[in-house]
Amino acid sequence: MPTAFVTAPPEAAPEIAATLVEERLAACVNSVDCESRFWWDGEVQTDDEVILLAKTTDDRYPALVERIREIHPYDVPCIERFDEADELDAFGQWRTESVRE
Repeated sequence: MPTAFVTAPPEAAPEIAATLVEERLAACVNSVDCESRFWWDGEVQTDDEVILLAKTTDDRYPALVERIREIHPYDVPCIERFDEADELDAFGQWRTESVRE
């Protein structure tokens, strides 16, 4: 099952996380504060960001990505997919039951 790794500005992260869970695109979203350094407009930038880890299913992953793109304030949002290599059966069952169309 996939987890989407998404970075967002602190002021937008709570709304993104809430939307994904409320719309049943993610079973849960963990939020972790971080400081990011990256190239943008030809120079190195530094910003406070929030890492969002959105647990979803294979079936709902495309819709989750589409929804993030719709509501994310960045021109180029970071959305990366990690697939769970090993997870507890009970967690996988909960995730599947929590994410619906």
